[in-house]
Amino acid sequence: MVRIFRRRRITDARVLLVALGLALSACAQRPAQDERLYRELGEQPGITRIVEGMLLNVAADPRIFRHFHDVDIVRLRDRLIEQFCAESGGPCERGDSVQHISEGLGLSPADFGALVEDLRASMDAQGVPGPVQSQLLARLAPGRGDVVGR
Repeated sequence: MVRIFRRRRITDARVLLVALGLALSACAQRPAQDERLYRELGEQPGITRIVEGMLLNVAADPRIFRHFHDVDIVRLRDRLIEQFCAESGGPCERGDSVQHISEGLGLSPADFGALVEDLRASMDAQGVPGPVQSQLLARLAPGRGDVVGR
């Protein structure tokens, strides 16, 4: 009789360990991404308008338009939408890296500053509040080194 209880405790302990392991692995899953910034930017349609507005601003900007003369603008548009969506916490898959998309542009720090101004102007035109703009720019800022001088 004692032997049966011991086996049952061992089996119960194994079941408990397996259940605990499964519970801990579920807790270790990547937490849900904060989509607040994504929503504040207007989700996919809003981000699309922001990127398209920025590219129109770039095309009219005498300081930097020459850098984009030989660029596949549709591809650039699509990659920037993916990047902005992902960086803002949206449910988007990221395509090519910023480094890959900006190869051959040859942007100087001043050119990059002009590009940021064109982005800000687009966000202003879309009615994106200043603090929301700053949040997006802060998330994009680490990619500056991948763009300047490439």
